[in-house]
Amino acid sequence: MDSEYDKLIRRLNPPRVVIDNNACKDTTVIQVDSMNKHGILLKVVQVLMDMNLIITKAYISSDGGWFMDVFNVITHDGDKIRDQETINAIQMRLEVDASFVPSLRESVGVMPSEDHTSIELSGTDRPGLLSEVCAVLADLHCNVVNADVWTHNSRAAAVVRVTDHETGRAIEDAQRLLTIKELLCNVLRGSGELKEAKMTLSPPGVTSTDRRLHQIMLADRDYERAGKARLGVEDKNLRPHVTVLDCAEKDYTVITTRSRDRPKLMYDVICTLTDMEYVVYHGMVNTGSMEAYLEFYIRHKDGLPISSEAERDRVLHCLEAAIERRESEGLKLELYAEDRVGLLSDITRIFRENSLCIRRAEIVTKRGKAKDVFYVTDMTGTTIDVKAIESIRKQIGDAMLQVKHNSWLSETPLKETTTGFFLGNLFKARTFQNFKLIRSYS
Repeated sequence: MDSEYDKLIRRLNPPRVVIDNNACKDTTVIQVDSMNKHGILLKVVQVLMDMNLIITKAYISSDGGWFMDVFNVITHDGDKIRDQETINAIQMRLEVDASFVPSLRESVGVMPSEDHTSIELSGTDRPGLLSEVCAVLADLHCNVVNADVWTHNSRAAAVVRVTDHETGRAIEDAQRLLTIKELLCNVLRGSGELKEAKMTLSPPGVTSTDRRLHQIMLADRDYERAGKARLGVEDKNLRPHVTVLDCAEKDYTVITTRSRDRPKLMYDVICTLTDMEYVVYHGMVNTGSMEAYLEFYIRHKDGLPISSEAERDRVLHCLEAAIERRESEGLKLELYAEDRVGLLSDITRIFRENSLCIRRAEIVTKRGKAKDVFYVTDMTGTTIDVKAIESIRKQIGDAMLQVKHNSWLSETPLKETTTGFFLGNLFKARTFQNFKLIRSYS
């Protein structure tokens, strides 16, 4: 809990955000300066992710109670941010979030009203699981409004937002919710599975869906690798390479990750470090056409570096899992259709009947339209028969279901890089002007 003095200091030193399109030829440069507080880096990266921006480079420094970040970002089209309204919206969001202004929930102790019930699920992954979950919800007259589903290392997690299909409102009846919980837990509980299947109701608006999925997977210990590896995940050329080393000279632990580049990679790493109560004091992110390199100097929230081999191994495996969870395995299918009750149940049933496994899913309905994304493999996790896809498209509708890409076609072994820390001279620099990243704004 912040003291009144801390709150006063933050009011006297509001965040300063500068967005510059002239400092770099190919990217928009965003600089954020503010008072430091645990979690601020995640808040800033969360804003950039919510605004659909891709971070190509980042430089972080938060020693001495002051937080200063520089991000090079592009849009999903690969361009600078040109629209002034978008620039203004980014600046406003960053200034508010970096100031840790209390939300309505925090200030008055109530939750904002929502028109749906948010359900969190975790259990054993298996072929057809999402289809079974959707069938149960349809039988219970629940309409799936939005959902995000992740699978990793034989575990599955989902955040599903449902309404009563008759009223279109949130489900509030306690007995009905208990019935939903019992039936879903029965579905999620694998035969002979020692781990407990869980269904909980999450208060809406508290934490982003992506962060909740990371937290659910982390609590479910999905970082503990199963005896039999899934295809590709254990391939040394495809798995992320994470190191956890000591920097005894400055009393830090140095985390480095090297993996295939993709959107939201930095967010996934920062999110996991924050939820494990580590603080990033310095860092850099550098991405190429295919590969991303991240380097962070961290300490535990209590100010101490990692001190034991067991803790070192846990951090390493947790970060590997954080990077792998959002990896897009297999074939990407996009569904565009008129929304109706039971649509998702029907679509996932067709996938199951054609021996497709859903590895990850993003379900969105808006203004009566469904836009769903599925990443699928066959039951063994290998390539999919083209005839099976054509059969599925005919059953669903060629215009409704589009094949976007096969992620296996783009798999490239990671290049070996020279061992060493990119930020070795960081501690000799007082500001980012030493790196010639941006012009002086003073």
